[in-house]
Amino acid sequence: MRGTRHYTGRAALDQRVVAALGAVPRHAFVPDELQYGAYANRPLPIGHGQTISQPYIVALMTDLIRPRADDVVLEIGTGSGYQAAILSRLVKQVYSMEIVDALALQAAARLQRLGYDNVEVRAGNGRQGWPQHAPYDAILVTAAAVTIPAALIEQLKPGGSLVIPVGAQHDAQDLVLVNKDADGRIEKRSVLPVVFVPLTGAQ
Repeated sequence: MRGTRHYTGRAALDQRVVAALGAVPRHAFVPDELQYGAYANRPLPIGHGQTISQPYIVALMTDLIRPRADDVVLEIGTGSGYQAAILSRLVKQVYSMEIVDALALQAAARLQRLGYDNVEVRAGNGRQGWPQHAPYDAILVTAAAVTIPAALIEQLKPGGSLVIPVGAQHDAQDLVLVNKDADGRIEKRSVLPVVFVPLTGAQ
């Protein structure tokens, strides 16, 4: 955290977030042939052109939404299920969407097998959100969008937070924190330069 403090304004992570990272076995969420590097602080490929984010970015994005035990959180970009597993230890319910059908099926089975019973995974276009369970206390997006999808802003509860990488693939991207106040007004803040795979799916 010290190396990015001038970007994030944070000297340390919330201890609940740190504990969640320590409790979730990252090696269970990476391909067998890459398990030797499961605990290195770097992203790893998980197939289908997708990655599992580096642990520091997972921790920072989780910390930015200030998760509470009674929160309901939407995650866009399930991937291997690792971020959802971290969130599951900190909030009441996680709804997670993945546009790649095969990854959604694998992640759902993996999370169920490992006992993360408060995570529901659905294959679908995350740009549209998951309106059936809205509004959400927080939304976390693990792929970069050129613009923030309007549906996600709409499905965010007043007082809630959205964290999303914004920028084009192979171009500058920023991790953006979006806060919606009690009156529905939106405030955005760039937190950190990042590199993510693109958020796909039709608007």
